[in-house]
Amino acid sequence: MAQTILKVTDLCKTYITNKKQNNALRNVSFNVGKGEMVAIMGPSGSGKSTLLYTASGMDDATSGEVLLDGDNIASMPKKKLANVRLEKMGFIFQQMHMLKNLTILDNIILPATEAKSKKRSRKEIREQGEALMRKMGIIDTAGHDINEVSGGQLQRACICRSMINDPQIIFADEPTGALNRSSSDEVMEMLCSLNRDGTTIMMVTHDARVAAKCSRVMFIVDGEIRGEKELGVCEESANIRDRERTLNNWLMEMGW
Repeated sequence: MAQTILKVTDLCKTYITNKKQNNALRNVSFNVGKGEMVAIMGPSGSGKSTLLYTASGMDDATSGEVLLDGDNIASMPKKKLANVRLEKMGFIFQQMHMLKNLTILDNIILPATEAKSKKRSRKEIREQGEALMRKMGIIDTAGHDINEVSGGQLQRACICRSMINDPQIIFADEPTGALNRSSSDEVMEMLCSLNRDGTTIMMVTHDARVAAKCSRVMFIVDGEIRGEKELGVCEESANIRDRERTLNNWLMEMGW
């Protein structure tokens, strides 16, 4: 069994709206092994994004424990947690959150310039950013503004940005949700490539074709994980249609 990199135990998240208590997460527990690629699926409002944001420390947990490589981020002081998120985690979002006044390359390397403990020169950071862009096939966009590239290119730049500090795990919230099918397939190809190289990825998606490329799928309803489906590592030669069919059959059994 792979070494556990993320261990979530009895995670709860409660919101108070209009003086009413909303239990967005209810005693959620799971492990993510090093090198896994895990998808979270479920109906709208089921708690998918809440789980991702709470497990990554972007949102505070009401109770429970979240261990990242043995450290409980759920009870960390905010300043220390901010450094952990910056230096040990990568983030990819549906809305890409690129700064309009920076070039694509400068957006990618920005987190590295903030990670003081890494002690890299500006030249080293820039070279790493360019190397990531070459790997993602977008080096020719390095000097472009964000409105001069396609959605698929911009999301690949976001993947580069998520990798710039060599994170232990990447959290992705609907990373293909704003893309057409062709761009979505390109982005998932890049994420699968990173995963095959050893990067751990945990993502929220509503798309069974995307989730079928993950090694495991967790299904969440009303803030509770109702089931998990092991799909195994998705090799480059894998028949995605067969994996998608297997996943869709399981999702139907789960009532979705």
